Amino acid sequence: MRSISGFMFGVIAAAAMSGCHQASAPPKAGGMQAMPVKTAEVVLAPVAQRSEYMATIMSRRSATMQPQVSGRLTQILVRSGDHVKAGQPLMHVDAQPQLAMVEAQRATERQKKALFDYNTVEVERQRKLFEAGVISRDAWEQAQQSYANTKADYESASSSRKTQEEQLAYYTVRAPFDGVVGDVPVHVGDYASTTTVLTTVDERKDLEAYIYIPTERAGDVRVGLAVELLDTGGKLIEKSAIDFVSPQVDSSLQGILVKAPVHSSVDTVRNAQMIKARVVWSTKPMAVIPVLAVTRLGGQSFVFVMRQLNDKFIAVQTPVVLGDTVENNYSISSGLQSGDKVIVSSTQFLVNGMPVVPLGA
Repeated sequence: MRSISGFMFGVIAAAAMSGCHQASAPPKAGGMQAMPVKTAEVVLAPVAQRSEYMATIMSRRSATMQPQVSGRLTQILVRSGDHVKAGQPLMHVDAQPQLAMVEAQRATERQKKALFDYNTVEVERQRKLFEAGVISRDAWEQAQQSYANTKADYESASSSRKTQEEQLAYYTVRAPFDGVVGDVPVHVGDYASTTTVLTTVDERKDLEAYIYIPTERAGDVRVGLAVELLDTGGKLIEKSAIDFVSPQVDSSLQGILVKAPVHSSVDTVRNAQMIKARVVWSTKPMAVIPVLAVTRLGGQSFVFVMRQLNDKFIAVQTPVVLGDTVENNYSISSGLQSGDKVIVSSTQFLVNGMPVVPLGA
């Protein structure tokens, strides 16, 4: 009995050990299943070769407003950003001293006028007396001379009065043309001389983009080059073209000034506004692929290209150098050829060499 029990124990123990050994064994590996994917064929398309620079919007017609007379500012009638019409008053300078001079000159004119009126009557009377032989020629000539002198005095006083009245207009600063008021750095009560900048007025049309091109591209700059103007967020404002190239290099910026006309309204861009300008140097055919095909790893851009291996297809991870975006596509500087088929779906699940099957195949 003892021997039979020992035998059974050994069989059970062997069976248990055998079961444990089979549970820890790895499963038999099978083949990797092909991933269904969508593909897009690499095509050549014309792609603009561009460089981006900062640009400044400038008005072709801009006026710096300074008073023509000195004095304290009594009224400021506009604020920065106001739209004004030609001749519209902007500010008033204290005109009381000038008004006093005008009144004094008017009084002088009235005095000269009274004397001139008297001599006008007197010279006519003297003429009649001379013709009647009552007075001598000398007396008649003296009357004529007195009349001429008082006439000249009156005309001079009248001219001086008009000049002083015209001077009154200088005490009102007016807009020289239709435009937009710039910064107003002065306040009511400030003393302004003829060199004090009161504000600026910029015309609401004929804007230009001032772009400075680095000197290393001097040989490429020419009139007629296309320019894309964008706001600081990258949104296209409008397309333009270079219409002026400076013959000189700006010594402080070491750049060449070029200008491009801006036709957008002042509600879109304003004078002195900073924007971006893309200068289009040329256009050449380049490989173009959908944005969805590109993945990035460690700062490097990759695409998965579907390649045929025997009678199957695999995904081959291929590094590429990206160019500019063209709508929803990337231009490719290197890494692909026309006719390659890039994978545009399930790229996050792909690994290099993974079998794939094109959808619809």
